[in-house]
Amino acid sequence: MRTLRFLLQKEFKQIFRNKALLPMIFVMPIIQLLIMPLAADYEVKNINISIVDHDHSTYSQQLATDIIASGYFKLVAFEQSYNEAFQGIENDATDLVLEIPAHFERNLFKEQASNLFIAVNAINGTKANIGGAYLSQIIQRFNQNIRMEWMPTTKINKQPNIEITSTHWFNTDLDYSFFMVPGILVVLVTMVGAYMCALNIVKEKEIGTIEQINVTPIRKHHFILGKLIPFWVIGMVVFTIGLFVVGQWIYGIVPIGSLLLLYGYLSLYLIALLGLGLLISTYAETQQQAMSIAFFFMMIFILMSGLFTPIESMPGWSQAIAKSNPVTYFIEVTRMIVLKGSGLRDVMPHFLVMTGFAAFFNTWAILNYRKTR
Repeated sequence: MRTLRFLLQKEFKQIFRNKALLPMIFVMPIIQLLIMPLAADYEVKNINISIVDHDHSTYSQQLATDIIASGYFKLVAFEQSYNEAFQGIENDATDLVLEIPAHFERNLFKEQASNLFIAVNAINGTKANIGGAYLSQIIQRFNQNIRMEWMPTTKINKQPNIEITSTHWFNTDLDYSFFMVPGILVVLVTMVGAYMCALNIVKEKEIGTIEQINVTPIRKHHFILGKLIPFWVIGMVVFTIGLFVVGQWIYGIVPIGSLLLLYGYLSLYLIALLGLGLLISTYAETQQQAMSIAFFFMMIFILMSGLFTPIESMPGWSQAIAKSNPVTYFIEVTRMIVLKGSGLRDVMPHFLVMTGFAAFFNTWAILNYRKTR
């Protein structure tokens, strides 16, 4: 223990002596956590739409008003012809074009039906699908309102009426920052832990101090613990700052579940993560190599973790990779405990999986590390 204490003192002094490292550990994650949830929003808004109205009737104007008043669409222009509106799609200034034909209102009265034409810019598939779905819903609602106007009052009273009310659990206001902040916080802790741990050990190789350590009677497990424990503590501090300072004070996210359970899982996750950083450092000889390897794994971990894309919508092979990703499990656990108030029984399978990751990465790293190198 005395040897380990001296190693920890040396590591903490070395970390806090590096003036460039401290902002990377503490300042950058906080700034990223402040900005990224505001930009990472699954809800598509400000969809540019051009309307071509050949009818100029009361109903056509009412439909255009309903579309703009929905809050999802931004009117680019009222064009005189479809060709003029289509130029907006070609110039990427318009996402959708709605063409209202001539005699739209007259056909509704006489023939009880009329056609509308919608053209969608499908370069951005997500925006096109959601924008088209929004517009279709508005048109259906407009159609229902017209049918209700035409239906006699006595007939309306005889019709059965089903009233639908909805309740949103765990995120009543449907605020996407509530969903994104826990996930982004996990990613930032992951990047700090894996990157910094790998770079710290590789730096010892580059400057030659690891050779001096190798000729000392320091045991291998003392050296490894001396490298891992400081970044385990730093990871806990970064997570705490992000959860309470940014998450609670800025975004108003108050953890519903047990903080003891959350920090227990965080402790286990950091052990697994630091084991990965240690493993990377055993293969890399320079900091540039360590950063390249860590960046490769981080990109896969982030994109295949379910942070931005639901895992259930991925192909089968992608879901298999996501289930082999430790970040996936911690994002799920953080959201479950912080937003839903899940208990130990709910997250116990995740604990078992993360224990396996921790044992796997650290065993591999320890076996691959040679003190005589």
